[in-house]
Amino acid sequence: MANTTCYHCGDECGKNGVQFDEKEFCCNGCKTVYEIFSSNGLTAFYEIEAKAGTTPNELRGKYDFLDNQEIVEQLVEFNEEGVQVVSLMIPSIHCSSCIWVLENLNRLHSAITVSQADFPKKTIRVTYKTEDFSLKTLVLLLGSIGYEPNISLETLEGKKNVVDRSLIYKLGVAGFAFGNVMLLSFPEYFEVEEFWLDQYKGVFRWLMFAFSLPVVFYAAQDYFISAYKGLRSKLLNIDVPIALGVLVLFLRSTVDVALDLGSGFFDSLTGLVFFLLLGKFFQQKTYAYLSFERDYKSYFPIAVTRLDSNGNEENIQIHKIQKGDRILVRSQEIIPVDCILIKGTAEVDYSFVTGESQAVFKESGEKLFAGGKQQSGVLEVEVLKSVSQSYLTQLWGNTVFSKDKASQFQTLTDSIGKRFTVAVLTIAFLATAFWLFHDSSMALNVFTAVLIIACPCAIALAAPFTLGNMLRIFGRHKFYLKNTNAIERLAQIDMAIFDKTGTLTTNQQETILYEGVELTEDETALLKTTLRASNHPLSRSLYDILKSNAIMTLDEFQEHTGKGIEGKVNQHSMKVGSATYVGKEASSELTHTAVYVSSDEDVKGRFVFKNTYREGVKELFDELGTQYKVGILSGDNDGEQKQLEKILPPQAHILFNQKPEDKLECIEKTQKSHNVLMVGDGLNDAGALAQSNVGVAVSENVNVFSPACDGILDASNLTKLPVFLQLSKKSMQVIKLSFMLSLCYNVVGLYFAVTGQLQPVIAAILMPLSSVSIVAFTTVCTNLLGKKLK
Repeated sequence: MANTTCYHCGDECGKNGVQFDEKEFCCNGCKTVYEIFSSNGLTAFYEIEAKAGTTPNELRGKYDFLDNQEIVEQLVEFNEEGVQVVSLMIPSIHCSSCIWVLENLNRLHSAITVSQADFPKKTIRVTYKTEDFSLKTLVLLLGSIGYEPNISLETLEGKKNVVDRSLIYKLGVAGFAFGNVMLLSFPEYFEVEEFWLDQYKGVFRWLMFAFSLPVVFYAAQDYFISAYKGLRSKLLNIDVPIALGVLVLFLRSTVDVALDLGSGFFDSLTGLVFFLLLGKFFQQKTYAYLSFERDYKSYFPIAVTRLDSNGNEENIQIHKIQKGDRILVRSQEIIPVDCILIKGTAEVDYSFVTGESQAVFKESGEKLFAGGKQQSGVLEVEVLKSVSQSYLTQLWGNTVFSKDKASQFQTLTDSIGKRFTVAVLTIAFLATAFWLFHDSSMALNVFTAVLIIACPCAIALAAPFTLGNMLRIFGRHKFYLKNTNAIERLAQIDMAIFDKTGTLTTNQQETILYEGVELTEDETALLKTTLRASNHPLSRSLYDILKSNAIMTLDEFQEHTGKGIEGKVNQHSMKVGSATYVGKEASSELTHTAVYVSSDEDVKGRFVFKNTYREGVKELFDELGTQYKVGILSGDNDGEQKQLEKILPPQAHILFNQKPEDKLECIEKTQKSHNVLMVGDGLNDAGALAQSNVGVAVSENVNVFSPACDGILDASNLTKLPVFLQLSKKSMQVIKLSFMLSLCYNVVGLYFAVTGQLQPVIAAILMPLSSVSIVAFTTVCTNLLGKKLK
């Protein structure tokens, strides 16, 4: 029988499919969501986009902390007169159908009055009445239809991306003033004499002066502040000549108007500031919905269940946990603190702490570290350290995370700007000295003219427009860089170091090999039936590969958490699990995860799970090896060294058994002779990512945890990394060509300025023309380069 796809979410139904209303569903959860939608008149959800739903998660008990009103008060935005407003992060929003159903929540419950979805930020803002309804009810309702919100400690502390609109306001002021000043300048451009000279010349000139005031003292203030700070620190950055040029333009123009010497250069002044701000806006318009500096707070729960001396349970905020407290950790919950296991069997996934997905099993009396996720069963633990003192937060407390790479890196623009400033000031003083001896009446005009025409507007625009456009091109190909500064640093890389598990290998595919005595048909059928009753990830993987279709009804089934499972039919038993559970000594030589099988207490063999390397990894290293040095830093043992040596360049450096601090120290030593690119995933790579010149986190899903890094690369595009590196270098070449083009304009302009021939119309044409041509040149070049990624 061919597999059918779920009517709600589109996943394959398999053997556990559920039929309802003449439709196929992969599970009861999807069927329940469909029932909710159909009974509330929301079936149009499936007409907008077929099979767009998400499978709902089991939420029972997970959000009990929302019964604590102290926590609710900190989460809601508004709480007055029986009405609350809350904004929730919904990671599963992915299409127009999601938006439609989330904005029609009022059909699912009458207490909800308004719900608005923000697709780019993946958030929903809900207004509801609190009579017979609560935040917990809302969260459970969202979870029941497949849109479980992400509520973490970070959410509670209100860490949000604050949108700075000051640049937009400044850009608006400069654009408005620029347009009006250009309009008022037309009579002078075209030398309209009678009407102009007799009545309105003075009015128009003073109007231009008035329009320039907010541009100089408001819109351009950041350049003056930056130049002042640079000079105070004995640095000549690109903002020094810009600020000098703006100031000289304004003062010279004001003097011209006040003394009736001419109309000044207000058109050039306002145009200069407008184009500069436009370039800065272009530069800052990046991917605000991504979080590049998430830390442990993104993953920790905001409350835990604490047991008092009488064994009673109470929900408390996470920061109130003290040493010696006893808390409960349920299945699929994060362990928030370093602790000792008191009751229960721990099966802990430390994948986002260590990067390794293999579960760690712990017995009563053993220590558990913060950041692991309990896979099954309930644990009772005793707290050893508060949240702020746990191993996980100590890792994040490393001084490397407080570094600002951008502030320590001198950009190409600043480097050239320093030389440019010195050159312009030298030319201005030399030209002025010449005219003092030749014709002193021209000296002041020449000095101001040189500073006006040589203002590095085009130079300042070249980098933000080039790198800003390249940032968007990278983003379209799922490489999300933190800022344009990261592209400049990426262009200087000469060594690439990779983590192994989760970076070079994929969690989406596994190679499963069977070693041992071949199973009979009956044994295979019993094995598959036993696996069918378990929800363990390894059980599901095995269940999917076994070919037997003879599903039986078990007489008995037992699941021993952290050990294995057992199924019985007609006096025959099948055990699946660890070596000791089935009655065999564990092999010390095994370097991969293994599941052992025994039939009627007779050990038959084992299934070995091997990680699969991402497709194209060998080609990736072949290409990188021609231009860069390559290295591997892995937290795993050296079981796969031979396989790695086959795909890596001959001179590659490989280190195994590396702890987080080992990786950080290795990167630090390597940086003494190389500019290092670190590519990894998992919190154990966070120190190395932050220490490296450029840190890139590889992720199967860009919306999930990414350590303090400079960029997030979608795992599907890892093989494009050499092209991204090449385009970064090409971008710098485009900027240098733009500088040369700008220099040509400056040479022409300086000729008129030094010889005393500069006219307002020449400055008005040359300055905007240079800016527009630079923007056009950089845009065309970067778009042509971007085609290499297709």
